Amino acid sequence: MSSILITAKLPQIPKVAIGVLIGIVLFTMFIVGFDQGQLFSLAEGQSAYDSMWIHEFTHDMRHAAGFPCH
Repeated sequence: MSSILITAKLPQIPKVAIGVLIGIVLFTMFIVGFDQGQLFSLAEGQSAYDSMWIHEFTHDMRHAAGFPCH
């Protein structure tokens, strides 16, 4: 009897896609954990540090993730 060996080749994930996803995760961690108006200050100027829109929007998520903010 002869046996037939069947192999399946798994698709490879491109390294560029992994790099992009890691970049997105790091940028998101910055926004949720550390942004105190820096991101919007590019458009709003100094008033962004007083309003802290992203901080207020992600406030509860910051606490759930363990980031202290006050």
